[in-house]
This record gives sequence, C-alpha cells and structure tokens, in this order.
Amino acid sequence: MKKIFMLVTLLAVLCGFSAGVSAEDLVVVEEAVTAVVTPAEAAVAEAAPAPVPDKGDTTWMMLSTLLVVMMIVPGLPLFYGGMVRAKNILSVLSQIIGIFAMISILWVVYGYSLAFGDGGSMNWLIGDTAKLFLAGMTADSTAATFSDGVVIPEFTFVAFQLTFAAATTALIIGGFAERIKFGALMVFSALWFTFSYLPIAHMVWATGGYLFEKGALDFAGGTVVHINAGIAALVGAIVIGKRVGYGKEPMAPHNLPMTMIGASLLWVGWFGFNAGSNLEATGGAALALLNTILATCAAALTWMASEKLLRGKASLLGIVSGAIAGLVAITPACGLVGPMGAIALGAVVGPICLWAVSGLKKSLGYDDSLDVFGIHAVGGIIGAIGTGIFVSPALGGVGVDGYTMSGQVMTQATGVLVTVVWSGVVSFVLFKLVDLVMGLRVSEEAEREGLDTSSHGERAYQM
Repeated sequence: MKKIFMLVTLLAVLCGFSAGVSAEDLVVVEEAVTAVVTPAEAAVAEAAPAPVPDKGDTTWMMLSTLLVVMMIVPGLPLFYGGMVRAKNILSVLSQIIGIFAMISILWVVYGYSLAFGDGGSMNWLIGDTAKLFLAGMTADSTAATFSDGVVIPEFTFVAFQLTFAAATTALIIGGFAERIKFGALMVFSALWFTFSYLPIAHMVWATGGYLFEKGALDFAGGTVVHINAGIAALVGAIVIGKRVGYGKEPMAPHNLPMTMIGASLLWVGWFGFNAGSNLEATGGAALALLNTILATCAAALTWMASEKLLRGKASLLGIVSGAIAGLVAITPACGLVGPMGAIALGAVVGPICLWAVSGLKKSLGYDDSLDVFGIHAVGGIIGAIGTGIFVSPALGGVGVDGYTMSGQVMTQATGVLVTVVWSGVVSFVLFKLVDLVMGLRVSEEAEREGLDTSSHGERAYQM
C-alpha cells in the first residue's frame, strides 16, 4: 500500500509540474490520499487472521495435562498411602482425591483469573477478576506460548495449570498425615489455595508479578509448588503436633511396594509437569524431558550411596525418596540447564535431603509424617538456587539476558525467601484460624483407632 502511495504521489508531482499545478495544491492532494490510505491500511491490519493453535503443540499440552493428572491420582495417593500405617491408608487416598476435586472447581471459578490475570495496581501480587468462571472464554480463545506468534487453546492452558494448583495443595497433607480431621483439612486447603498458592503463582509466573519482573527463574514450579507446599507442611506438622506415640511406637510404612509403584507413576507424570511447562513440543521440551531423567537418577544414586555409607544398607524407601528429591530439584531448572547441570543438581540434592529427613528432623523434633519439608522444601530450595548457577552458558545452560552468576543467584534467593515467608505466615494464620473455628486434630481415641474407620467408616484390608 505504501509503494502504491509513493507511485501515485510521484505521478502527481510529474503531472503537476507539467500542468502548472502549484506545490500548495500537491500538499492538499497528498493529505487527501493519506487520509484514504491510512484507514485502509488499518482495516487490512484488523482483518489479519488470528494465530491458529498448532495441532502438535496442542496435542503435547493435552498429553502433559493428563500425565500430571496421573501424578495426582493415582501416583501421589499410592506413594503417600504406602508410607502410612495400614489403618490410615484410606484417609490419605480420600484426602488427596477430595482436594483434587475441590481445587479443580475453585480453579475455574476464580483461581485462573487471579493467578494469571492483570491485577492493575495490585498486579505485582495478584491478578484480576476479569475471567471469573472463565468469563468470555470459548473454544476459539488462545493463550500465548514462549515463541512469538505461537499459541495453544486457552482451555488447554487452563487445564494444565489446574493440575499444578491441585498437585501443590495435595502435597501438603504428607506433613501431618494420620492425625488431621478430614473436614478441617478441606477447609484449610481451600483457604491455602486462595491466599498462598495463587499469590505465589502470580508473582512468579505472571507478567507484572513481583518475582517475574525481578527475573526469578522457575521453569516448572520449584518455588510455586515445592517450597510453597513444603513450608506449609512443616507449619502444619508443628501446629497440629506429633502423632500419638511418635518416637515410642513403630510407625513404619505398611506397604513399600505400593510406595514404589506410586513413585514410578509420579516420575512418569513428572515429564508432563516439567516438559509440559515448555508449552510447545520443541527442543526446549526435549531438554526438560532429558533433564528430568538425569537429575532423578543422579539423586537416587547419591541417596543410595550415602545411606549405604551411613547405615550399612541401601533401602528401597531411600532410593525412592532420592528419586523424588531429584525430581523436585530439577523442576525449576529443567528447561534452563544443560544435561550435565541436571546431573550435578541431582547428585547434590540426594545426600542433602537424606540429612534433612534424618539429622535435621531429629534435631528439631518435628513430626513431618512423610517428609514433605525435608524433600520438597529443601529440595526445592536447592533446585531454585542451583538454577541460578547452572543456567550459565559456561556450564551448559541456556543463559538469560544480562546474566551474571552472582546476580542471578541473589535473584533466586530472593524468590526463595519471599516464598518461604509468604507460605509460612499464611499457613500459620490459616491453621490457627481453622483450629479455632472447628479444630484441626482428631481425638486421641480416633487416632489410635485409625482414620480409615474413625473418619471414613471403611477399612482398606479385611482381616
């Protein structure tokens, strides 16, 4: 259009000089032509077709969503369920599937809008209410990926992020398993999702969020998921108190094969968690997938070796716990570090988390039933800080604009600190509030009987 305008103007100039037309007359002609051309160009721009979701990317994201659903049900229930005593396994299964169902509904009612909306003056902390109940969203609505002009259906993005919110909230129950009231847990979970998960998710992942704008890196949820949930689990374990007989009576896992199966499902589902966070079926997803294998294997090996050195035997529970620690540590880094960086992260996190669930836990005296803090919070902190180191191109990472190792590590530490303080304070207030209103803990009699029968009227195993 601009070339046509220039040609018309040139012809007008030539004709004007030959016909004795004045320069002032040509100015009038130019303004008239511009007035016609500019709206025409705008109309063409407005008529340009909207980006069409790529079918391959869309398929990958739908598959990733299903993989994360598999993590939550049945992966996490089997993993947690095998580690509790036989009289409490159904309570754990009920808690996780109940939380998944509730958070899924809350996510589409208000969670998605508050996590990823534009909050105006409060955008540093939380989103807005423009998409409550997914208002205005249709099957044709799209969400942008990390590449210019590439989109996926927004419903797909909504569903994918729903699984993160549900998984994070369900993780918390491991900190105080075998002693909390079912109703109190459901109320706490709804409140914690609203006042802890949503603000942290917005601050880390949404444009305008406080930590996002500071340049904090969290590819798939080291701060948003693992540190956030791990701190809440620790606070819950302390506020609710130790299990009856803790430290005096045997409380060994009742079914380690079940825990192994659950951990395996978690590992497979984690590929959706990590590689799916790339939002596209590209080399970035392939990098995240490979790193999710390598870090997990390295952590399982170093936990196993450390346990052998310290205790003389390498246990199945230890190897499985090491694998989960590796998955946690690589989560914030999976699409940002190279394969050797992933191995290094896994190798470091194994023995540190072993110390956290044994030495640290014993010295501080808290009863974190399934070691959510020791594995998820501690592992998440290592992963978040390690991301700032191994993202360096010199160490095989993808690099970021203006990168300096010291500067990025400080930014990562800021993200960790904000998450620890926010989750810790919010969790403490909510636990106290729920305890004041309806009580958090079952009676000693109900706890000794087992939550399966006292809270749900069922038994997992018939004698």
